[in-house]
Amino acid sequence: MRIIGGLYRGKKLLSPRSVHIRPTSDQAREAVFNILYGKLSQPWDQLRIADIFTGSGAFALEAVSRGVRHATMADLDLTDAARNVALFAAEKNKIRLLKADAARLPAADAPFDLIFLDAPYHKGLSEKALASLLRQNWLAEDALCVVELARDETFAVPAGLQTIDDRCYGISRFVFLRKQAA
Repeated sequence: MRIIGGLYRGKKLLSPRSVHIRPTSDQAREAVFNILYGKLSQPWDQLRIADIFTGSGAFALEAVSRGVRHATMADLDLTDAARNVALFAAEKNKIRLLKADAARLPAADAPFDLIFLDAPYHKGLSEKALASLLRQNWLAEDALCVVELARDETFAVPAGLQTIDDRCYGISRFVFLRKQAA
């Protein structure tokens, strides 16, 4: 695993210690970030992002490399994410680690412009996490959510969100959602 673009392009990330973490491939992550360039309504340095089910933290750290203003990384087990965050000591003021159940997130201090969700496949956790994000005001107006699923996984888009793109890369499917105006 490595950072694909931005200030830390080429920087290697530590592989997860847990066999339960399934990192997104570098190629799929690169494709997602390329798609985001055409869909974001703000430049990277103005974005607040959250990486839910962060695992190794690769999505959030890729966004940090591209200059986001703030990144929150949330998961029940932050061991692997913390190991990788330590590699970005110069960015520590931009990064927050939050130990939390994605289905029961705390209220957001401030809304996020971009959310990555990479729940364990085939467990129905993405819908629960999105409901929690909406309920706890994690999504800014016009926020984007990128949901990674198994290619063959069923997914119901929660009310308040609209699908704007849907792509498959290898075994993974990425659904791009935008928050609908209230």
